[in-house]
Amino acid sequence: MTMRVAGNADRDAIAAMLARAFQDDPATSWILPDPADRARRLPRLFRLLFDGDAGGMRLVTPGGEAATLWRGPGDADLSTWEIVRNAPALLHALGIGGARRALIVSDAIAAHHPGGDYWYLHIAGCDTVAQGKGLGGMAVRGGLERGAGRLPAYLETATERNLGFYRALGFEITDEWHVPKGGPRFWSMLRPAG
Repeated sequence: MTMRVAGNADRDAIAAMLARAFQDDPATSWILPDPADRARRLPRLFRLLFDGDAGGMRLVTPGGEAATLWRGPGDADLSTWEIVRNAPALLHALGIGGARRALIVSDAIAAHHPGGDYWYLHIAGCDTVAQGKGLGGMAVRGGLERGAGRLPAYLETATERNLGFYRALGFEITDEWHVPKGGPRFWSMLRPAG
């Protein structure tokens, strides 16, 4: 089984899958504390993130069980213009409180990005019913094999149980930090080129 490039026709299915995968994630749980509200709003958020990563590399397994959204070198952070342009959609997706907390998380993430050129693994998710079958690893390796492996690759995770998964793929922890204002703990991880 090989990864394929995800196109606009995959957007809604990938967003729904990622919403299920991130339902209990510490960061999305802090952004949207109410579980029912989170389940309703996350598909909207992941549609926005899918669209925002169109300039990078969006990969999906053939059956849509796992996906990765990568941002290319020099594109890890959103510009102020992109944030302003997407503000109405972000407010619609997350509500005022959720959007405020999402911006706090986004600012903290941006503050911890490394310098230099690297591929940023912005989002990696596997549907809850397909976890443990190697599809998530295949999704990340697919991006590394398609070009991200020629440069360092960077990610952050708020889920401690993901650390071993990413270590097995060659990533190492470079930092551990907390989002301000009571936000979740994150780990920054870097994989050298090659």
